Amino acid sequence: MSSAVEKQRTYALIGTGGCGKTSLAEMLLFQTGVINRLGAIEDGTTTLDYEPEEIKRRGSVQPGFATFLWNKNRHFLVDLPGDGNFTGDLAYLLAGVDAAVLTIDAVDGVRPLTRRLWKLVREAGLPAIFFINKMDRDRADFDMALNGLSSVLGMHTVTLYMPILEGENFAGIVDVMAGKALMFGADGATTEAAVPADMAEHVTLLHDMAVENIAESDETLMEKYLEEGSLSAEELSFGLRKGVLAGALVPVVVGAALQNKGGKQLLDAVEALLPAPTEHDAWMGQDGTLRESSEDEPAACIVFKTIADPFAGQLNIVRVISGSISSDSSLLNSRTGELERLGNLSFLTGKTQTACKEALGPGAIVAVAKLKNTKSGDTLADEKAPFAFQFPELPPQLITFALAPKEKGDEDKVYAAVQRLLDEDVTLKLSRDGESGDILLAGMGQLHIETSVEKARRRYKADILLKTPKVPYRETVRGKVQVQGRHKKQSGGRGQFGDCWIEMEGLPRGSGYVFEDGIVGGVIPRQYIPAIDKGIQETAARGFIAGCPVVDFRVRVYDGSYHSVDSSEMAFKVAGSLAFKKAIEGLKPVLLEPIMLLAVSVPDEFMGDVIGDLSSRRGKVLGSDSQSGITEIKAHVPMSEILRYAPDLRSMTGGQGVFTMEFDHYEEAPAPVVEKVVAEYQKSKGEE
Repeated sequence: MSSAVEKQRTYALIGTGGCGKTSLAEMLLFQTGVINRLGAIEDGTTTLDYEPEEIKRRGSVQPGFATFLWNKNRHFLVDLPGDGNFTGDLAYLLAGVDAAVLTIDAVDGVRPLTRRLWKLVREAGLPAIFFINKMDRDRADFDMALNGLSSVLGMHTVTLYMPILEGENFAGIVDVMAGKALMFGADGATTEAAVPADMAEHVTLLHDMAVENIAESDETLMEKYLEEGSLSAEELSFGLRKGVLAGALVPVVVGAALQNKGGKQLLDAVEALLPAPTEHDAWMGQDGTLRESSEDEPAACIVFKTIADPFAGQLNIVRVISGSISSDSSLLNSRTGELERLGNLSFLTGKTQTACKEALGPGAIVAVAKLKNTKSGDTLADEKAPFAFQFPELPPQLITFALAPKEKGDEDKVYAAVQRLLDEDVTLKLSRDGESGDILLAGMGQLHIETSVEKARRRYKADILLKTPKVPYRETVRGKVQVQGRHKKQSGGRGQFGDCWIEMEGLPRGSGYVFEDGIVGGVIPRQYIPAIDKGIQETAARGFIAGCPVVDFRVRVYDGSYHSVDSSEMAFKVAGSLAFKKAIEGLKPVLLEPIMLLAVSVPDEFMGDVIGDLSSRRGKVLGSDSQSGITEIKAHVPMSEILRYAPDLRSMTGGQGVFTMEFDHYEEAPAPVVEKVVAEYQKSKGEE
């Protein structure tokens, strides 16, 4: 293993929206000399948030990438969005790094979304460091934030640094393991000092807890600690790194990114404790094969993000997982079977691209432009040693909006503009509604859809209107009826004749459509039976009450007649359609609405408000579970009532609530809902 790769670090900054990740990245870039002044989110001047949509909303909507040197060692950093609308592809992005620096702020501490993010980090098998940010803020509470890491997230922490507060001033930090104070100067630099007397007892307590946690993570160290009551500095350092790499220990660093405080200590901890790329577990292939993270293996890299560049066009962000690559490399795309010549490789720092002239080994993250047919989720590998990485599954989309052009007739232009966004955002899904012809865009939340549409308008000059999300109502029937469908037409020459008797009845919810052939004696020739079935299905798809597909019913064709000359498949298809229309009129058609399973996580103090709100949305609370100040509420709620739930929950909980939802089942809609849906359907028919 080369010394350069051994000392290289590849990691992600992760945390909830507003915790200061992008400001932390800005501080690290300043500390490492990449930039000469600190930008600010409020001014839209940070290095990694450069898209107009990010500057406008003062928050990340896509990952930011940075490359820099610390102690002459290369670091590859990925700053991940914290808003739940933009974290749908988090599993892909975490696959591209070796470790995580999780950030929480000292005012709010561990939020409900933090728990979800930590779960994803654990599932990805990534070692982690925690950075408690915003120690310079009013109401900053280090103990509350630190305790939340163990009580809410269940982690074994090792506090490396704790804050020194002089009144409201974040004056310095204590190096807990070394037992010394570091006081901040005006520029964020530190000078050594004695630990303040009023903090000595607290520092000793944290030191003893750290030693115990380190000892417990290693059997040999534990035996020595129990026998001798202490461990040497070398043993503690060895045990801490071993525990971090195993995921058993999580070190904690504190700071204030906006004041340039704590960045040096975080960078030193990253280099000392987080893994080298060659310490990454073997990469699992789609066929179950493993690829070691080694320079000696054949070349392979994964494409874990695609972004759009106004000058270079589409940029594929690749992470080298084995071997080495250079601008001369030609690698096989495992999905397409095509060779791709990499060409120019670039290090990224925000929107700045720096040409890379050297060969790059495991852990390197670079941008590659102008690949022929490569996208996020692909693997590029040596054609003599093919490999296809098994990317994690992505969560399903949560909400769907209909899109329309501002000018009638521009539907194809709208579709094409949004289609171009799909390459860089794998959490979007674009489709057309077979019933209405609407262009449908599905995503992870309302803000996700709105931001994506803003991008399409800006980049591709498409005037797009966002329409109310479409609820997939369904219709069904109750009871049983027998009817005749007869189609006879004579207008000179060959006529049309089809005649069938059907029995139609409703089925239990979720049964779908069942067609039975009960013809005996050849009263209807066999070749015409499928036409009856097709006529029924096509008519059922257009609905009866409100134009929604009819589901969960059985049809049995049991009698009929035919004409040797005038009968045809078309005639029996029409007869089947007429029979269905007559049957549904004789039954009791009802409207079904989709019911979602909603899981909401909120701080305990908001539980009552959230449950009351769900009840007002016709929700049925299934239960709740409270753990360490955070309550998870599960409920069945009609989809129509939570189409725009995200901003409402954000407002109710001060941005601290998070939710997931998935389709659960259909239920009969109440009369007021039926009346509203029917009225909208009649209105749309009138406009046509």
